[in-house]
This record gives sequence, structure tokens and C-alpha cells, in this order.
Amino acid sequence: MIMDCIFCKIANKEMKSDIIFENDSVVAFKDIHPKANFHILIVPKKHIESVDKLEENDKKLVGEMILTAKNIAKENNISGYKLVINVGRDGGQVVDHLHLHLLSGKPIELP
Repeated sequence: MIMDCIFCKIANKEMKSDIIFENDSVVAFKDIHPKANFHILIVPKKHIESVDKLEENDKKLVGEMILTAKNIAKENNISGYKLVINVGRDGGQVVDHLHLHLLSGKPIELP
């Protein structure tokens, strides 16, 4: 865990968040600055700064993030949605911890 990482703090229950799903490897919670009517962040509990920092042994974790998004959408009766991962500041990444945006509903602004 990186001491000042907000997503690590949420995953470790050191900071309050509206968590809607959690297992041993990921946590999903409502975005505090939603860009759509339905905006959930899926975050690995393992601190990985960005897609650029992924390693071969992270394949399963990334797959789990995507399947978690699919399952959350299904549980919420959402049939159409976007999955977005921003990479680096130039790509719109604000928090230096890998996270997947699940967005649905109008309006959708890409984060």
C-alpha cells in the first residue's frame, strides 16, 4: 500500500466510501464525482499505479476487474455501459492507482 493513495485507503477501510462490491482482490464503489447516472470504480486491492505498470502476473487481476464490472451491471439491470481505463495524466488518469470506470445512463462524460 502507498501511504497517500486514496484507493488503497478505501480498499483497506481506512477511508469511507460507498462500497457496492468487494472480494479478496478488488473493491467496487461509487465515484464521488460521477460522469454518468451510474458510475462505479472497480479497483484492485493490490497497488498498481497504472496500466503502464502491469506485469504478466496481473492478467488474472485485470480479467477479474472486467468480470466484476459485468456482474455489477447485470445485478443493476444495466444492459448498455462503457468501461474506461485512463492511463497517465495525458490520458486523463487523476489517481495513481489502476481503476476501471463502469459508466451507464445519460449523460456520460468520459472521465
